[in-house]
Amino acid sequence: MAKTAVADNAVADAAPTKVRWKIFLMMLFLISINYIDRASLSVAMPLIAKEFDIGPATQGLLLSSFFWTYALMQIPGGMLADRYGPRVVIASATLGWGFFQAIAALCTGWVPLFLTRLGLGAAEAPIYPAGGKLNGIWMTQNERGRGATLLDGGAPLGAALGAILISGLIALLGSWRLAFVIAGVGTVIAGYFAWSYIRNHPREHPGVNEAEARYIEASHAQDSAREPAVLSGRALDFFKYRSVWGMFFGWMCFNALFYGLLTWMPNYLSKVHGFDIKQMGGAVFIMFFSGFVGEMVGGWIADKWKAAGASQSKVLRTLFGISSIIATLSIYSVSRITDPVTVVVMLSVTLFFLRWCGLFWCVPSILGTRDRVGFLGGTMNLGGNVAGIGVPIVVGLIVQATGSYFLALMLFAGAGAGLFICSTLLIDYSKKLPV
Repeated sequence: MAKTAVADNAVADAAPTKVRWKIFLMMLFLISINYIDRASLSVAMPLIAKEFDIGPATQGLLLSSFFWTYALMQIPGGMLADRYGPRVVIASATLGWGFFQAIAALCTGWVPLFLTRLGLGAAEAPIYPAGGKLNGIWMTQNERGRGATLLDGGAPLGAALGAILISGLIALLGSWRLAFVIAGVGTVIAGYFAWSYIRNHPREHPGVNEAEARYIEASHAQDSAREPAVLSGRALDFFKYRSVWGMFFGWMCFNALFYGLLTWMPNYLSKVHGFDIKQMGGAVFIMFFSGFVGEMVGGWIADKWKAAGASQSKVLRTLFGISSIIATLSIYSVSRITDPVTVVVMLSVTLFFLRWCGLFWCVPSILGTRDRVGFLGGTMNLGGNVAGIGVPIVVGLIVQATGSYFLALMLFAGAGAGLFICSTLLIDYSKKLPV
């Protein structure tokens, strides 16, 4: 008995390991690669459009095609993560999308390129729902804001790095095809490292000590105590609740603005402000890296404010409200400005504050029990990627019909207003749903 007590005291006195943070740094790395591959087409589009002789409407179709299968596979991807665990889903997804990224280099026309983008979308789809489930499994209540923003921070970071890396590779090699091959092979290698390090639960990981495992489990016990006593057991019952629809449409509005910038800003800077491939790469890097910094700042503020005693509802409503208002005003101002440098500054401000909404990836674990986080994450990301399907096409049609980006920028501003309504008025962040 005495030896057991001594051992327990030793565990209590030991500092918890930090494996959970290393896992989420790996997820930041994987999502960054995800967006480098995803953004590669946007960066190369001026060259591809010229080589394949396609206009703005067909370009919009190509830029949209990724999101068709990506959206379709969100809920199935989340259900796979719930059933088989996030580890195998994340590793398999990474290997799959690396393959489709690389074989795009063989395309000789826009139709086969369109098909490879469909494959890329299907393969990438499970990564976010599985990452949201990892957040629910590995992070404590006061760490999930930073976990969510590390997970989602790969989006602006990957878009920023993609602009530099893909445009740099194209300039260096003189070929968008070789750039795509290098990106794809790098992704496959990353998939191997993901399988090697990620685990489904803290006690399965050889690097987790007893102190870290107990620290996480104590937080999860508090979570479980707040779960409803009676659960319906039917996933479709989630759609009876206003909070789920607020999450769905809020993430849709967020992505209407973000994906609009991701897919069309390189062309906008090239056509309207005369940026060449190097200037465009530098400008897009500045814009999206600002978004990455903003996302890390938003996650840090959220967790520190909650740790200081603020309620979850107060923290999220306040940060989402500030984010959506400033992003909306900034993107509107871009439509009134003609100076290229000022345009890049305002787009950077837009993305800095918009990316605070990476905190949305806390919402599935706030609303759902641990067994349903993958399903809710897939549902949320389905909403986001419905916008991914529609916005590139709509913007392409607007530009082709009007010869101007003004109405496209107004569309983005409207999405920012919708984000404010959904995130501050429709979602109840104070309780789990009895499903």
